[in-house]
Amino acid sequence: MHVDDLVSRVERSTPRLGATRLVAVDGPGGAGKSTLAAQLATACGATLIHTDDFASWDNQLDWWSRLEEQVLSPIARGQVGRYQRYDWDARALAEWHEVTPPAVLILEGVSAARAAVRDRLSLSVWVQTPPEVRLARGLHRDGVDSLPLWQRWMADEDLHFAADRTSEHADVIISGQTS
Repeated sequence: MHVDDLVSRVERSTPRLGATRLVAVDGPGGAGKSTLAAQLATACGATLIHTDDFASWDNQLDWWSRLEEQVLSPIARGQVGRYQRYDWDARALAEWHEVTPPAVLILEGVSAARAAVRDRLSLSVWVQTPPEVRLARGLHRDGVDSLPLWQRWMADEDLHFAADRTSEHADVIISGQTS
């Protein structure tokens, strides 16, 4: 599926987060989600938020309440959301970002389409890529010293996705091998 096809699906979708169409681009680490989400955001004129701005090596999946309270709930009420980005290098919270309620909000990252948000998604995209490709991408980005972190991360996200059945609930499944 081409980005233009996704744009068309977004435009035809119903807003479910107040007046905002919430689009999730989910999949395991290194799958190609960020690349696809950036292309889609540009093509749609959407606001893009990365779950990496909330997650960390030490808190891979347990940060959702912060996203809900600081971004999703205010936007659903037509109010400005405000969140503090996590800095992976400093391993600390960094600068604040404001999110004015957009027509389209793309939430990109591991667990972006989790069960807790499914009823508010206008479109859910799953990016599927073989584990060896994902690991190679992750090590290229984060350095070979991050191998133990990546191994733990991949095992943890496999458990999450199996329990959450995220890919089974996706509206669209895309190969990330060429991302």
